Amino acid sequence: MDQNNPSLNQKTLPQVVIVGGGCGGIAAAKALKDAPVQVILFDKVNHYLFQALLYQVATSLLDAGDIAFPIREVLRKQKNLMVGLAEVTGADKEKRCVYVNPLNRPIPYDYLILSTGVEGSYFGHDEWTQFAPGLKTLTDGIFLRSKILRAFEKSELLENPGSQPETVTFVIVGAGPTGCEMAGALADMIRLTIKSDFRRFDPKTAKIILIDSASRVLPTFSPQLSEKVRAQLEKMGVEMRLGHVVEQVDAKGVVVAGERINSQNVIWAAGMKASPAGKWLGVETDRAGRVKVKPDLTIAGYPEIFVVGDTALTMSEEGKPLPGVAQVAM
Repeated sequence: MDQNNPSLNQKTLPQVVIVGGGCGGIAAAKALKDAPVQVILFDKVNHYLFQALLYQVATSLLDAGDIAFPIREVLRKQKNLMVGLAEVTGADKEKRCVYVNPLNRPIPYDYLILSTGVEGSYFGHDEWTQFAPGLKTLTDGIFLRSKILRAFEKSELLENPGSQPETVTFVIVGAGPTGCEMAGALADMIRLTIKSDFRRFDPKTAKIILIDSASRVLPTFSPQLSEKVRAQLEKMGVEMRLGHVVEQVDAKGVVVAGERINSQNVIWAAGMKASPAGKWLGVETDRAGRVKVKPDLTIAGYPEIFVVGDTALTMSEEGKPLPGVAQVAM
């Protein structure tokens, strides 16, 4: 087969289909650069996003173009690979094929790598989405940046600046990596970046409240690291509401442990649910939908199928789930 003109249905070389162009998918593609295979990478967006730095876009520390790059550009030198801008809607592990929208035919594979990531979960309260945007996509990051900056601009124009504290009260639901990073970046933004940008409103009067049902921040990390991060965030002025579940989210703010916290800026960084990859394969998953994989990242009985990144439930040597961060995916 001519590697410069690959076919979606060729059988001359083993065909590796990668679903998802995130950290795991891109790392897998690069690792196959010199392998005697034909690689097809599908993603429903045309850019690779370094999701770990989205909070910096949301807090104006980075531009969107600093963390998002065209997938074709990232992999442009890889001659045994083609990129497909399309959404994979299913997989058949018996027929060894994936179903792709808008194609009207199945795409066969000899090896399948699923790196389809996760999306935000509102724990059955999808009606909260409109009041508490999440931070998973580039669009999310740009939207939140605008929302945060507008909050300060609105306070500057109030007849009595500071008379509506809910305007610059930021409630972050979820004290995992994203929530803690967002809280810290917001605190730095208030204390350093915009501290002298306004004439009537003092940014330091803004409040940042971090909420989580767990009793400590970063609950999937070691207690020592968790305590260090908590102490640092509190030193930066972040208020903690730990060990309490959010009971209500609406246009006026949130209710936690019976207490109403008025806020026009609720940010959702809490629960995550995996993509439907586990349902496609009909295999065992955890409560979040992550596929339980073997140590080599394959699924039982199907050594040609690999599940990586946030889609997979991978365990440490101590038998604990590894966190959903870029380093683990790669």
